Amino acid sequence: MKKYLTLILLCIITYGCSHEKVAFNGQKDYAQSITEIQSKNIYAETKDFPNNTQLAFAIIKDGITKFYGVKRENDTIFTVDNHDGVFEIGSISKVFTATLLADLVVNNQLDLDENINDYLEWPLKDGVEISFKQLSNHTSGLPRLPTNLLPDSVDLQNPYKDYDENKLKQYLTKELQLNQNPGEKSEYSNLGVGLLGFVLSEIDSTSYENLLQTKICSKYNMGHTTTNRNLIKAQLIKGLDVDGKETPNWDLNVLVGAGGILSSVGDLSRFAEAQFNDSKQELALTRKPTFNFQANKADMGLGWAIIRNQHGTRFMHSGGTGGYRSNIVLDIANKNGVIILSNLSAFHKKNMNIDNLGERLMGTLKKLESIAQQ
Repeated sequence: MKKYLTLILLCIITYGCSHEKVAFNGQKDYAQSITEIQSKNIYAETKDFPNNTQLAFAIIKDGITKFYGVKRENDTIFTVDNHDGVFEIGSISKVFTATLLADLVVNNQLDLDENINDYLEWPLKDGVEISFKQLSNHTSGLPRLPTNLLPDSVDLQNPYKDYDENKLKQYLTKELQLNQNPGEKSEYSNLGVGLLGFVLSEIDSTSYENLLQTKICSKYNMGHTTTNRNLIKAQLIKGLDVDGKETPNWDLNVLVGAGGILSSVGDLSRFAEAQFNDSKQELALTRKPTFNFQANKADMGLGWAIIRNQHGTRFMHSGGTGGYRSNIVLDIANKNGVIILSNLSAFHKKNMNIDNLGERLMGTLKKLESIAQQ
C-alpha cells in the first residue's frame, strides 16, 4: 500500500526540489500583448522556475485573444513568441473527452445517464454499474488509479505507457473496488475519465485520436492538437524535470482520454473562444452543472470544475505530467479567459504557481473591466 500511494503521488502531483537562483525580469516589448501588472504577475510567479522553463499564454478579453510567452534563460525571464509551441496539456484533456461525450449525447447516440456496461464486451466485477455522466464528473466511485498500475512494474518517467486494454480489463473484471457507490461523491479519477475515453472509442469503433480530430480539432481549426507526438515534432517544447533537465514525454496508452493530448495556446484559444458561442450545444452541455459540492460554492460539469465567487462563475481545469503543467480558466459571461501551458514539471515544488498565475491574470481582466465601466 505504501508503494502504491507513492505512485499516486508521482503520477498526479508531487513536489521536487530546485536550486535555481531567483531570476532577473528581462521582459521587454510586452506592451502590445499584456499590461504592466500582468507582466509583473508573470515574473512574480515564474522567477523561481528552472532555467529553460517556457510558459505560453493566451489572454482573452471580451472575446479577443492576445498571445504572450516567456522563457527563463541564464536566470532571466525573457519574452518569447511560442503561441504555436506544443506542450502536453495533461488533465485538460479531460475537458476534450467530456466534449466527445457531449457530442454523442447531442446527436442522440447515447444518454448521459446510460450505464457504460452495455457498451463493454466484458462485465464489471460484482455487477457494478457506472454511467457516462459519473465517469465524466468524477462521481463513479472509481479510485484515482487502478491497483494494477504498480511502481515496481512501471517506468516512473513514463508511468502509463504499458497500461493497455488487457490490464484495464483485468482490473475492471477481477480487481475493481469502488471507494464509494456511484453518484454519491465526486472524487477525482484519472482511471474514470481514461475509461470514458476508451468506451467512447469502442462505441464509434475507432481510435481516441480519430475522435479528437474529427469531432473537435477539424471543427475548431486546431491543427497542432493531437495525441500523436509524431505529428507535431517540429513544434514540440521539450518537457523538463524538477531540475530543469529534459525528461521523456508521457504515453497514456489506454487511458489517453485522461491526459494524453498535446496542444498549443493558439489552438486552445480557438477552443476557448468557441465556448462563448451558445449555439455550440455540445460545448454548452459540458459546462452544465451535474454535481454540487455542498461544502463550497462549486459544481462539477462534464470535465469542467465550476467555481462561483465574488468575481462570478468561472470554468477551470488544470493539468500536469512529468514535464509539463497547464491551466485554463474561462469567464463565459464576460468572454474572458486565461490559458497557460508550460514545460514546468508537475513534480516541481512550485507547480501550483501556474494555477495561481491563472487566477491572478484573470483578476487583472476583471479590474480592466471595472475601469472601463467607470
